[in-house]
Amino acid sequence: MFDKSRLKRFLGKYKEEFIWHWPKEKYKWEAVKQFQDNWDVKAEDFAEMLARSLSRTGNLLASTNNFPAKMITGFARTAPEEVRAMFINLFDESGEIYERISAFKTRSSVLLEKYGNGAGQHYQYENAVSTYLWLRYPDRYYIYKFNEIKAVASELESNYRFKKGAYADNIRNFCKLYDEICNELKQDTELVNLLRAGLTDTCYPDPALKTLTFDVGFYISRCFSYEQQVGLPSGILLEEHTAGDIRSETPRSGEEEGGYWWLNANPKVWSFSQLAAGEEVTYTLYNDNGNKRRIFQNFLDAKAGDWVIGYESYPVKQVVALGQVCQEENGEEIRIKKLEGLVSPIDYQVLKDCPELENMEYFRNPQGSLFRLSKAEFDFIVDLIREENPLEPESSFETYTREDFLKEVYMTGERYDRLAAALRNKKNIILQGAPGVGKTFAAKRLAYSMMGEKDKNRVELVQFHQNYSYEDFVMGYKPVKEGFELKHGIFYRFCQKASNQPDKEFFFLIDEINRGNMSKIFGELLMLIERDYRGTEAVLAYNGLPFSIPKNLYLIGMMNTADRSLAMIDYALRRRFSFFEMEPGFDADGFLQYQNNLNHETLNELIAKVKALNKEITLDKSLGKGFCIGHSYFCGCTSCTEEWLRSIVDYDILPMLEEYWFDDADRLQRWENNLRGVFQ
Repeated sequence: MFDKSRLKRFLGKYKEEFIWHWPKEKYKWEAVKQFQDNWDVKAEDFAEMLARSLSRTGNLLASTNNFPAKMITGFARTAPEEVRAMFINLFDESGEIYERISAFKTRSSVLLEKYGNGAGQHYQYENAVSTYLWLRYPDRYYIYKFNEIKAVASELESNYRFKKGAYADNIRNFCKLYDEICNELKQDTELVNLLRAGLTDTCYPDPALKTLTFDVGFYISRCFSYEQQVGLPSGILLEEHTAGDIRSETPRSGEEEGGYWWLNANPKVWSFSQLAAGEEVTYTLYNDNGNKRRIFQNFLDAKAGDWVIGYESYPVKQVVALGQVCQEENGEEIRIKKLEGLVSPIDYQVLKDCPELENMEYFRNPQGSLFRLSKAEFDFIVDLIREENPLEPESSFETYTREDFLKEVYMTGERYDRLAAALRNKKNIILQGAPGVGKTFAAKRLAYSMMGEKDKNRVELVQFHQNYSYEDFVMGYKPVKEGFELKHGIFYRFCQKASNQPDKEFFFLIDEINRGNMSKIFGELLMLIERDYRGTEAVLAYNGLPFSIPKNLYLIGMMNTADRSLAMIDYALRRRFSFFEMEPGFDADGFLQYQNNLNHETLNELIAKVKALNKEITLDKSLGKGFCIGHSYFCGCTSCTEEWLRSIVDYDILPMLEEYWFDDADRLQRWENNLRGVFQ
């Protein structure tokens, strides 16, 4: 719902200015027509078709600091089938809109990792992806832009709320609000006639008025922005924080309105990155020689509650944190509290190239430590930060307990208690065992059970391989157009994420941990992952700056003991991990209940044979219990059939036995007869 009288006043202005407004905005209708005329998901040259379809979108998909069209067409040239599949899924109307948008973003992140060639981001966020949806289905969708819809909702005094980070709710509320506005536009005959008169053969006819609706929204938001600039009352709220979170509060008014600052940290002296979220740092008003800091007045003007952009100078040259003045000057110092470390820092050059920041005090004269920001400059930088570091939506997660673990993982309660205790004590554990014992499945659920909830945002999974390197894991130089750029690896970023929420536990999972070169991947982190060295700083090889692994981060590795091609795990790493043997869970209460529920005689007989087979494998001196057949081959079934059981025997178990007993044909034949005999 919204105030319809306020909408009518805006529509009156819109119609008055239509003659000047239309020539600048007509391209939106032309962009749809161009897309509709050229889109063909089955095109042989998908990349060329996509580029042609998007060729008239202009600043809808390209601006000074935003390049979604360029990136997605670049990905399409490199990986056309992957991008084709992304669009097929996005345009599949059977799925919920936000789930499709989220899937498109996720796949874009994968493409960036594989084909980004050093690019900092993929730009495929809600605004760009909703644009693709609008181009494809212009009678169903609008273009979503957070700041725009928030301004519209405020100006029209709508009861729909839009919060940064609440992506799913924002998209749903956005669609509902614009649908309501669209229904009102359809009643305005004068407006509809103006549109019809302006449309030409190069334009999409817009029969549902969806494009007109978001163009009106664009107009309202620009009026709103202008009112802000000239000091009229507005509904936009300032940002407040807790550690790792930013919400909204009513701003201080008049002369008490909060200030905004850019604080330089010299990482060779002190580092924002090494402060934990909620930790404070003291900044003196005078240097070691007793002289006033440069731009001394800024230190005097900074007040408690003011916002701070945390920047690290050479060699980092990145915005790495958000903070707040927690104690204003007392004649000697001010104190700054770090609120949030950025998982994906913002490079200096990205900010320097933004015309919106060209008059920023720091860019005009970078000599000093504390620089003033206007609210517009601060908001612009925060918007860039949030594009790369979106806030997790506030939501409750499904609880997950020890009992839930035992129902799913098929382990005895005693063994679970030993496993959880070992991980809490050592902070690093490796689940080792035969294929099919559910190591990866168990690792995720172990993390959930220790967190007490299924919060996937606090669990990260990677898989090691022979070419995995320190540069992928921690940091390294990656090629970009003009040379090389230092990029943070997945483990470095996850450590930063964990340090932002020191009161919560985070779990980093490494599948096939023994496939990688441990010393090469971990480098100097071999020492830091030890429990007693958590929180201790060590200097990193690439940037020469201190780094530590937070105490609230746990490492869980998975290792297949039946793979003969792998060398034993590095002894230096071995002593830093506890090792837990994962065994087949055929006798666990959870599996027995699952087996009873299936109530299938052939299944029962086959499992009895496999248990006998495992006894023989365990007694085989050349094999041992690490080569047993796991229970997970038989899991995940809701209706057991003999065809399914035959496929397990023929395509999973027997090929493994052929490898085990390649030099013992008689034993192999005997077990082939035993296993296939249950189907007679």
